[in-house]
Amino acid sequence: MTVGFVALGCPKNVVDSEKMLAHLVEAGFLITAEPRHADVVIINTCGFIEPATLESLDAVAQAVADKRTGRVRKVIVTGCLSQRLGDQLLDRAAGVDAVVGLEQRDTLARIVRDTLASDGPRVYVGPAPGTVLDDRVRLRIGPVHSAYLRISEGCSHRCSFCTIPAIRGPFRSKPAALVLAEARELAASGAVELNVIGQDTTLYARDRHEKDGLACLLGEMERIEGLAWIRVLYAYPTGISDGLIERIAGSTKIVRYLDLPIQHAHDRILQAMRRPDTRRDLCRLLERLRAAMSDIVLRTTLIVGFPGETQGEFEDLLDFVRWARFDALGAFTYFPEAGTPAAGFPDQVPDEVKQARLEELMLTQQEIAFARNRQRIGSRLTCLVDEAARETKGRGRRGQSARRPPPAARARGRFYGQAPDIDSVCLIRPGTAPAGQFVDVRVLGNEGYDLVVEQI
Repeated sequence: MTVGFVALGCPKNVVDSEKMLAHLVEAGFLITAEPRHADVVIINTCGFIEPATLESLDAVAQAVADKRTGRVRKVIVTGCLSQRLGDQLLDRAAGVDAVVGLEQRDTLARIVRDTLASDGPRVYVGPAPGTVLDDRVRLRIGPVHSAYLRISEGCSHRCSFCTIPAIRGPFRSKPAALVLAEARELAASGAVELNVIGQDTTLYARDRHEKDGLACLLGEMERIEGLAWIRVLYAYPTGISDGLIERIAGSTKIVRYLDLPIQHAHDRILQAMRRPDTRRDLCRLLERLRAAMSDIVLRTTLIVGFPGETQGEFEDLLDFVRWARFDALGAFTYFPEAGTPAAGFPDQVPDEVKQARLEELMLTQQEIAFARNRQRIGSRLTCLVDEAARETKGRGRRGQSARRPPPAARARGRFYGQAPDIDSVCLIRPGTAPAGQFVDVRVLGNEGYDLVVEQI
């Protein structure tokens, strides 16, 4: 019996997808890279914001169409959108055979068999999750040398725009022994880089009333043989302690990189978002981080067009971005998600205004990022190769060699300041190193956001 698997969403969903794939293989199913020709298609969805919901529904519609015209027998939908919508998903995606919630992840093989034996659609969705799942034994779908390590589940913040607590339940830290066992397993499988994830990694162990839990956990991870890079993602500003800063600054394995999702920088908007930060707090944090580590790379995420955001408040955000000079920045327009308080706020910003503000913000950040790249020209970096160079063959008319030689093949990699999947990359020439190897390079220039580097 063959299964086609479609994995969507964030790194936390990637971990769930890898765990589900391993579970299915252990149960005797064959995984195919061609979902259209599988007996069963499973879509692990995202439902965080409207664009992710639409992407998920498009993937489900494609699978249902394949079922109607091809050999696909059943379509099963799981993940965040399933958890969020439950049986409502059957109305929004006619033709789905099973809707599976998050806490049913580790019983997916049984659900597949039950669905194959059933004539009508089934729903396997309970309340928002409240347990901690074991993510060990995963069938990795990313590169062997880099992996995500989830240290917690859910979220207990109550940001007025966010659906995550309703979907994934309250914040729960994984036991340290379980996290470290998984980290050792990933290192033994070839991972030299671990990217630590959770909805808010800085909260780790605080639900167990432990102080500086993340810093302590990172200290234990540093001892794992084979690991070279440990990266911290999703670090909420209010949770960054002096102990965590000292741990990163004093480490040879924890890379000097932090992802700080601040969302905005105007006090009134932050208050309406139900964020505990203030602009003054954010400024002090950035100054502390850069005083402790002059070479730290900082990334953030922002939302523009939040209900009631005035042009003046948006301009204030732009001024903050120009001052903060983040190395990388992702931004979204605000989406009024059903069930969130902000969806009912007055003074919703028109879509065209939101889009214009997003474009202006990203152009502002582009200038900063390109200037950062120019400052790196001539410097030396260490890169982790993600993809070896591919041969490029030039051809002229009638199959003869072109007069102009083909461009030199380049590998793709990252220095410590580039997180996988979300940041820019390094284009490495001559590109002879294999994936998973560290190489020393010199920065020659840039192509947009990407650095062009030469192996030395």
